[in-house]
Amino acid sequence: MNQKSSEARDFLVSRRAKITPEQAGLSHYGGHRRVPGLRREEVALLAGVSVDYYARLEKGNLAGVSDSVLDAVAEALRLDEAERIYLYDLARAANASGRPSAPADQRRRRAYQIRPTVQRILDSMSTTAAFVRTGRLDILGTNLLGRALYAPVFDSPTRTSEVSPPNLARFHFLDPSAREFFPNFDEATNTCVQLLRAAAGHDPHDRDLSDLVGELSTRSSDFRTRWAAHDVRVHRTGVKHFRHPAVGELTFGFEAMELTADSGLTLTAYTPEPDSPSEEGLKLLATWAATTFGAHQPANG
Repeated sequence: MNQKSSEARDFLVSRRAKITPEQAGLSHYGGHRRVPGLRREEVALLAGVSVDYYARLEKGNLAGVSDSVLDAVAEALRLDEAERIYLYDLARAANASGRPSAPADQRRRRAYQIRPTVQRILDSMSTTAAFVRTGRLDILGTNLLGRALYAPVFDSPTRTSEVSPPNLARFHFLDPSAREFFPNFDEATNTCVQLLRAAAGHDPHDRDLSDLVGELSTRSSDFRTRWAAHDVRVHRTGVKHFRHPAVGELTFGFEAMELTADSGLTLTAYTPEPDSPSEEGLKLLATWAATTFGAHQPANG
């Protein structure tokens, strides 16, 4: 079984295990159950396909599966938006001819660039901490407040060189200071892994992402455990908590916006509630940033 098939198999099995008969409206299906989740035949019944056909899907064979069947399976397994997107990405990968449209090294060069216009937009956001990241969670560019906020990530020994972009996943799993920087470490780290898996489903040919997953799987048992859960997430808005070494506790609302002209890049902006302690903290962070970095700073410096 190839990697694409095993990813599809493990994802479907993991989702089936999370749905109880009661949740699926099948509480009248009694008998001894070895696991709390649904049986294959129950998913097949809910999806309106034969047991043999669903068994084929759960073996990782998604090639040729119609959108209507994928929708039915998603309904049966009660997949959320991120999980549905991931299932469709897995099916698209199964139907792909094989090689990506451009060599991986070329796609890496494009992914690691941030256009001057985007940097100017970041710099114009003078009262908001903002940054641009890739799907594999490399920070490509920031404004002054974004650079100040993520100073522990930029200064982390997990950064491979001064000219390489800092990577949030490496920081989470390979730098012990991440537990201090993220007060709700477990939630933040789960989100980190869920974003990586969603990115891997969207572009299975991304060698940089595959290399990162391999590195973290080798070096962190915590990463291996979280990765094996096959959880994915759509991360567009929410609340983020920090414990910054210079200014203390910060709580921001955030918006994450995909840059449609730059496939795979996301601009995230953090802003505090008005008249909150975090708004005062952001002002302190701005003062600290001006003292530490000056009026301007390199995007990856």
